[in-house]
Amino acid sequence: MTEKLQKTAITPATHTTPPAKFSHGVKKGNILQVAGQVGFGPAVPGQAPTPVGPTLREQTLQTLRNVQSVLEEGGASWEDAMMVRVYLTDTGHFAEFNEIYNEFFADLKEAPAARTTVYVGLPAGLLVEIDALAVLG
Repeated sequence: MTEKLQKTAITPATHTTPPAKFSHGVKKGNILQVAGQVGFGPAVPGQAPTPVGPTLREQTLQTLRNVQSVLEEGGASWEDAMMVRVYLTDTGHFAEFNEIYNEFFADLKEAPAARTTVYVGLPAGLLVEIDALAVLG
């Protein structure tokens, strides 16, 4: 009989406890799924999470750093990412988002992963959400 792989929840110390029953990331075997991250700044005990600022640039950079924190906590990096999904609240943000995204990954030799971008509704004040799928090894 095949041994069942253990599933491990991933929550970096910089992140708050999710508001519902889910994890910031889940690792099973060599697969790491990062849940949708938004532009919340590092967790402050006793305070509700808040966006780092009102601009797409501020929120995108923090969101990418938050995804990176979950990747690193799970033993991965952007180099291990296979898929990145981007959720924007405004179709008019697409070009600006791409500029910020390209700047963030400027030091990588290749694109970090395949990417899909869709438009959604997010809680008030949030402009972008990003999740990622990584394969380790």
